[in-house]
Amino acid sequence: MPNPLPPPTGAPRPSPARLPVVDAARGVALLAMAAYHATWDLGYLRLTPENYALTGPGRLAAHLIAGAFLLLVGIGLVLMNGHGVRARPTLLRLLRIGGAALLITAATLLAFPDSYIFFGILHCIAVSSLLALPSLFLPVALTALAAALVIAAPHLVAHPLLDAPALFFLGVGARAPQTNDYVPLFPWFGLVLAGVALGRLGLPALARARLGAWRPAGRPGRLATWAGRHSLAIYLVHQPLLLALLAGLVTLTGPNPRAGLPSFRADYQVNCVRTGGEPGACRIAARCTADALRKADLWSSAGQAFTPAERARAQSLSQQCYEAAEGTAAPP
Repeated sequence: MPNPLPPPTGAPRPSPARLPVVDAARGVALLAMAAYHATWDLGYLRLTPENYALTGPGRLAAHLIAGAFLLLVGIGLVLMNGHGVRARPTLLRLLRIGGAALLITAATLLAFPDSYIFFGILHCIAVSSLLALPSLFLPVALTALAAALVIAAPHLVAHPLLDAPALFFLGVGARAPQTNDYVPLFPWFGLVLAGVALGRLGLPALARARLGAWRPAGRPGRLATWAGRHSLAIYLVHQPLLLALLAGLVTLTGPNPRAGLPSFRADYQVNCVRTGGEPGACRIAARCTADALRKADLWSSAGQAFTPAERARAQSLSQQCYEAAEGTAAPP
């Protein structure tokens, strides 16, 4: 294909693997990812009433951010290999990303052994970048079709037989593994292929357009572009820094007094109904029990290991709340 980066008249010739507007877009995506991780950290450290990163809107935001990164990976592959695969830069890039992915696995295995990251976004980027190389030479329509099929695959072929741990990285099992970051090949590799198709179709036109000639002039633009060019390094250091800063904050302020309240009420209602409670009474009792535990100075232990005396006291408060709620919720 023709070089997607003919320099605009009078402008300095950019690197053949760079467009400032693409770097800036990557920087904005990185900022969004840092904001999401900060939200997760606040919830994990109980500085917010619940972990908003794990709510429906939070999970949607995580998917949109990951999707943006993977689209940009595909576009970046076209930028880097516009004249054919550049073996040495491509290999070095794969080694950097793959090594960083292994570092993430090792670090999270030590910090979160029950939910360590074995195939997160860096793992997906490394493997997808290698698998996507043939798509640089295939017809664009075929690449787009492959992207659609990969994205649809979890809905078409998901089956319990594919739930073996060794196959978790594929993402086509019937259940998701317990891990803090899970970006399996299906469907996410499809977004990399979509980025390749988008890059091959759109980059030549972008390079000739005013947006392609854009160069950062103000501080926000320069910062976004710089971050986009150093996204891997920033990705590796931002989460440990955020956790350290917020962990220091929680030692000064203590946890949010309402931390865990929404999830406690939800879990209480589910367990209450499951053991034969009336739904209306369970809903009232959940609120009453949470308030009673806080007044009895048992809330800090809620969800953790009670002593036998604390457990007996908590069960007594729960029973009293349910009995009172049962009378309140009963029809006249």
